[in-house]
Amino acid sequence: MISETLKRIPEYLLAILIIITLNFALPRMMPGDPFLQISGAGGEVGDAYTAEQREYFMAYYGLDRPAGEQFITYLGELSRGDLGFSYYYKESVSNMILRRLPWTLLLVSAATAISLGAGMALGSFAAWRRGRRSERLTYLMMVVFGEIPAFLVGLFLLVLLAAGLGLFPLAGAMSHYTQFDSYGAQLADIMHHAALPVLTLSLARTGSLFLLVRNSLGTILTRDYMRTARAKGLTERRIRWRHAMRNALLPLITRTAMQMGAMVGGAVLVENVFNYPGLGQLMYDAVFVRDYPLLQGIFLVLAITVLAANLLADLLYKRLDPRIAAEVKKQSTGPGIKPVGTGGRNEDL
Repeated sequence: MISETLKRIPEYLLAILIIITLNFALPRMMPGDPFLQISGAGGEVGDAYTAEQREYFMAYYGLDRPAGEQFITYLGELSRGDLGFSYYYKESVSNMILRRLPWTLLLVSAATAISLGAGMALGSFAAWRRGRRSERLTYLMMVVFGEIPAFLVGLFLLVLLAAGLGLFPLAGAMSHYTQFDSYGAQLADIMHHAALPVLTLSLARTGSLFLLVRNSLGTILTRDYMRTARAKGLTERRIRWRHAMRNALLPLITRTAMQMGAMVGGAVLVENVFNYPGLGQLMYDAVFVRDYPLLQGIFLVLAITVLAANLLADLLYKRLDPRIAAEVKKQSTGPGIKPVGTGGRNEDL
């Protein structure tokens, strides 16, 4: 299994090279330049740079050189682990990302766990009650929430629960100018601020996971090996959770990994709705002022996070499905050699 994963490393390295190239090219395709935006000539409020000052800064940061030369310099800096220096904030990009990354990871990881758990629970509930009124009502609710954009869900929750009822803070990640009695109190305050952004992301992503589990379980429950399990006298609880749900987890893991990009993209919008200090809000600010190094660093970190999630899903998929591991082992032993312990056994049971 490990050797099979190692064979895919060149594919991931090629993906990272493509991502790095796009990270370099896309910010430079936007109209204007960083110092045009910062100086206010691009319509934004900032320091009033003269034309000579703009030319000086363009030359100082190497933006007046050919694009190919700039790209080679960018690759050289990346090879040393240097993400560059922010034009606008006058600070190391690595330090800025390290400060903001934990907040985004908190939202994405919590929302992924909640949407995954809710999708499994509601999807299995609907699959086992196919055709009943409760199943149709659950299906309708999940489809509706799944089709509403995350930022609209966030605005609705913000107006209703935060501004209207005052149950949650309107913005931020924690209370400022507050002396907490303990780490537990500080953690509770952080979770209180993160509740609405996490709920927004969870509601936006639960619908697709619900449909996947519902349809997968609905198909699995009609398979021959499920009837064989019942004929053997296994309890319905064991059949559902040990055999049916385990097979339904395989496409669910793949879908969850594939949705990481959408989850991160949703976090960018949600953080701006709730003024949450994560990478999403920092990315918006960087686009606003055309801060190339900051944009490049944020895009690279988010892209690598998504690639890592896909790699983890690939490993878990092989771990959960013994048929894949047996096939890999069979191929590694060569033709004519039969792996021990895999012949004549129904792997689904």
